[in-house]
Amino acid sequence: MDSTPTSSAGGQPSGEVAEERFWKAGRLEPMPIRKLPDAPPSIHLLGPTIFLVALGVGMGESYMWPRLVLLFGPEIRWLFLIGVTLQAFVMLEMSRYAMATGESIFFGAARVFKPLMWFFFLTAILVYIWPGHLSAGASAFERVTGIPWQATAVAGMLLVGVVFTLAKVVYNLLETVLSICIGLLVVGTAVVAAMVGSFADLTSTITGMFAFGYVPDEALTAEWFPVIVGALAFAGPSGMQQMWYTLHLRDKGAGMGAHIPRIRGLVNADEQESMPSRGFMFDTEDPEEMKKWKGWRRWVTYDALVMFWGITMLVTISFTVLAQASVRYDPGVADLLRAGDRDAALDAMAGSFAAAGSPILGTVFFCFIALIGLNATLGLFDSFSRGQADMTFFFVPGAKRFSISQLYAFFLWGLILFGILVLLFGPADGPAAILDTLAFLSSFAMGAYCVTLLLVNNLTLPKPIRPNIFQNVVLALAAVFYLGALFYSLFAFGVVLD
Repeated sequence: MDSTPTSSAGGQPSGEVAEERFWKAGRLEPMPIRKLPDAPPSIHLLGPTIFLVALGVGMGESYMWPRLVLLFGPEIRWLFLIGVTLQAFVMLEMSRYAMATGESIFFGAARVFKPLMWFFFLTAILVYIWPGHLSAGASAFERVTGIPWQATAVAGMLLVGVVFTLAKVVYNLLETVLSICIGLLVVGTAVVAAMVGSFADLTSTITGMFAFGYVPDEALTAEWFPVIVGALAFAGPSGMQQMWYTLHLRDKGAGMGAHIPRIRGLVNADEQESMPSRGFMFDTEDPEEMKKWKGWRRWVTYDALVMFWGITMLVTISFTVLAQASVRYDPGVADLLRAGDRDAALDAMAGSFAAAGSPILGTVFFCFIALIGLNATLGLFDSFSRGQADMTFFFVPGAKRFSISQLYAFFLWGLILFGILVLLFGPADGPAAILDTLAFLSSFAMGAYCVTLLLVNNLTLPKPIRPNIFQNVVLALAAVFYLGALFYSLFAFGVVLD
C-alpha cells in the first residue's frame, strides 16, 4: 500500500506525524485505506442481486427464448445456458471492484482511461432510453383489459417516477417491492407450468440445455440470427445492467460500499449525506482484512449461483415448458411467427395457460407478462438514473453543486419524459420491435463491459484481490462470445435487425 504523510493528529506527542495510507489507482485521486466491514452470513434472501433477478427474469426468459423454442425446438436453449452462466461469472467480477473500493465500475473505468467511462455514458443513453420492457408488459395488459398499451405504459412510467421521487431511500423501497414481485412470478409460473406441461416437456427442456452445437439452418438467416444475438444478450440481465449492479452493491453497503452514502428520493434529497470524491480501499496486507474479504466473496458467490443463476434458470424452465405445451394447443404458432406475427408466442402460451383448466388462466398469463414488464421497468429506470447520476456527479464540471440524489431525479424524469414521447409518437411496429432493437444493442454493451472489467480489475486493484488466470480467460471468452456474435451478424448478413 502507498503511504502519504499528513498533518499531525490530535492527541499525538509533538513532532510525531500521523501517516494516512492510500491506494493509488490510475491518474485519479488515491483511495484512503479504511477498515473493511464484517461480512454478513453467506446464505441470505434479500440483497442487491434481486435487481439483477428482476432484470434477468424479464422479456428474454418469458418472451424471446420461448419464441425461439417454438421456432427451433428446446435444443436451442444450450445457447441460453452459456449466456446465463457467463452472466453469473461476470456478476462475480463486477462485484470484485465494487466491494473492494465502494466505487462503481464506471469510476473504475475512468481510472483506467476516462474516455472509456464516457463511452458507457453515451451507450446507456443510446440503448436504455427506449421503453421496451414496459411497452411489452403494457401490450400484455391490453390483452386483459382492452386498454391501449400506450396509455398503460405512460401511466406506468409516471407511477414509477412518483414512487421513486417520494422514496426516503430508493434502494430499500426497490429491494422490498422487487422481492415480492419476483416471488409471485417464480411460484406462479412454476405452478401453472406443472399444471399445463408434461414430464416429456420438462425432460426435453432440461436436455435441450446440453445440445451444444445445435444450430438449425433457419437460425443462420438474416431474419432470425440477429434475433438470436439479442436473445443471447437477454439471457439474464442484458447490456449495462451488470455495470449498474455495482451501484446497487454500494447502496446495500456491501464491502467498502459501507463507507458511501445512499441515494434518496427527490423529496428527501436534502437529507443526502456528503458524498466523498472517491472510494476507499482496505489493507490487503492485513490477514484479518483478507479474512473479511473472503467472507464478502462467499456472500456474493451465493448470490451469483443460487439467487441469480438458480432463480433465472427456474423461471425460464417454466416458460419453456409452457412454450412446448402451447404447440399442442396451437400447432400453427411457428408458422405465424415466421409470417411476422410477433405476438403469436404470447397468444399460444396464454392458450396453454387456459387449457390448464379455466380460460381465466390465460388472463393470468398476460398478467404475469405485465408484471415482468413492470419489474424490469422499475429496475431499469432506477439503474439508468443511478449510473448516469454517478458519472455526472464525479466527472462533469460543476455537477457537484447538486447532490447525487438530485441528479438521479433529473435523469429519472428525463428518461420518463422521453419514453412517453417514444410511446406516443415512436415506432409503428409496437412493443416487440422496440424490445428486439434493445436486445441487439445490448450485446454490444456486454462485450464492451467484459473488456472493461479485464482492464479495471487487473490494473487498479491490489495484487492479492485481482482475478486469477482462469477468471481472466473466462471474461475474455465472454467478450468474444458477445462481440463475435454481433459482428458476425453485421458482416454475414449486413443487418442489425430485420
